[in-house]
Amino acid sequence: MEREARVTVVDTAETTVAADGAGQPPEPAGKPVPLGLGLLAAVLAGLVLLVSFPPYGLWWAAPVGVALLTVAVHRRRMRAGFGLGAIAGLALFLPMLSWTNLYTGQLPWLLLSGLQACYLGLLGLAVAATSRLVDRVRWSWPLVTGVLWVAQEALRDRTPFGGFPWGRLAFSQGDSPVLRLATLGGAPLVTFGVAVVGGLLVAALWRPWRSAGTGGWVRAAGFVAGAVAVSVLGLLLPVGVAGAGAGTATVAIVQGNVPRMGLDFNAQRQAVLENHVTATIDLAAQVAGGSARQPDLVVWPENASDVDPVRNEEAGRRISDAADAIKAPILVGAVLLGPGEGQVRNAGLVWLPKTGVDQSQMYVKRHPVPFAEYVPLRSIARKVSKEVDRIRNDFVAGTEPGVLRVGGVPLGDVICFEVAYDEVVRDTVTNGAQLLVVQTNNATFNVAEAEQQLAMVRLRAVEHGREALMASTVGVSGFVGADGRVTGATGFNTEAVVTRQMHLGDARTVATRVGLWPEMALLAMAVAALVAAALVRRRSLPGDGTATAGDPADAEER
Repeated sequence: MEREARVTVVDTAETTVAADGAGQPPEPAGKPVPLGLGLLAAVLAGLVLLVSFPPYGLWWAAPVGVALLTVAVHRRRMRAGFGLGAIAGLALFLPMLSWTNLYTGQLPWLLLSGLQACYLGLLGLAVAATSRLVDRVRWSWPLVTGVLWVAQEALRDRTPFGGFPWGRLAFSQGDSPVLRLATLGGAPLVTFGVAVVGGLLVAALWRPWRSAGTGGWVRAAGFVAGAVAVSVLGLLLPVGVAGAGAGTATVAIVQGNVPRMGLDFNAQRQAVLENHVTATIDLAAQVAGGSARQPDLVVWPENASDVDPVRNEEAGRRISDAADAIKAPILVGAVLLGPGEGQVRNAGLVWLPKTGVDQSQMYVKRHPVPFAEYVPLRSIARKVSKEVDRIRNDFVAGTEPGVLRVGGVPLGDVICFEVAYDEVVRDTVTNGAQLLVVQTNNATFNVAEAEQQLAMVRLRAVEHGREALMASTVGVSGFVGADGRVTGATGFNTEAVVTRQMHLGDARTVATRVGLWPEMALLAMAVAALVAAALVRRRSLPGDGTATAGDPADAEER
């Protein structure tokens, strides 16, 4: 009788799954969606996530993409979860990172996209591994989804060679109420909020609610209501408060443009410098004529002077001409030789009227880009692609946060991709920056890359309650309020000068104060979820390696 009762449970729950060979764990209890639908859902997940980012900007698509990936991998074996997650990653990163192949060929683009897709593969594996847990404890599904996405991004942001945070869910939320969560916990909390919404959506839709009666429909409606509530929760959070108390400064961004786009833009480095000098002198003429405001400081972009102006007298003289004309200090993006033989530095220099460079006010980029500004494992990398030999001199990393006093304004300078890294930006604010500046050079990319980078600036402004600006050689340049709104955005591949009065911030947001702790807490929860999932999985398996009893939720579904 006991054996007969046992068979009845097995047949009702439809969860009898034999181990697939020695050492292979059985599938999670219950059935996943058919493989064909799973593949389609994975591809759609990547594409839907893609359109949530600039230049498309459909922020509401991000949680839908999260839900689609979850549907694709739920209740699958872990290796299948990895494969489907990687497919979603390729669908996302191949088009998103296509700007990397504009001038360097397809191999770097394919390698970078494939590497990033593997991290989504690991996420798919983790989501598949937690299937039994969320089936048994249904309310945990949104929470588990959220912490696993944060864990995936934390790993991708740091590995290998310092990581590559492009495509974080948080960077898709420029126009979303969820962006305001950044003021409490930075980018990790925004990502968590987006993924939780996705988890709520899939929890609402997974069960066949039509056959579950009125109670089932009520539960589904509750999950949907929760998704809406989390999405609009940010509207209750004040933003911009920390950016309103310490005075103002009039700032001019000079976007000098380059003679031609591409990797050889710096073959005409003197012309690039001259473009920025000329545009600044033209601004000075407008100020003298009364048609433009006198700036307190002027910001030039990264690579505005690829001729070392400290060592090259002519380059230094031309920058001095511009500073003397505008009668304001200039933050100059420059490439400096040294300190060692065959080494260079990517730096922000403060150039003063009459006196020239201020040697005490200089920021050296702390996070050079691997395989773009320096080549790790050069001898091995050369065997993969000889394109690495384009990088003749390795950029040396700086060691100090980019806090500079320019025209009496303490600003936080970060250079190019550094804006994607949480601690690089936060360090400037905790060390006294009242204004955030991002110097960048997009001459080797396209407008999509520039807009994606500007979206990161928007998040940083909200996160730290600081007004910010991005100055690019070719665009997009612009100003960002402490509430994340963009003004004065320039066109792409064009010369432009924009001037705004900016508010300085002297207070600190919760996110600035707590730093890494929200991310650490969410990572601890992710580890706990994986451990709990392993325990649930182990308890579901009898000694002979065959699952013979399903979770109650699975039996109810069928």
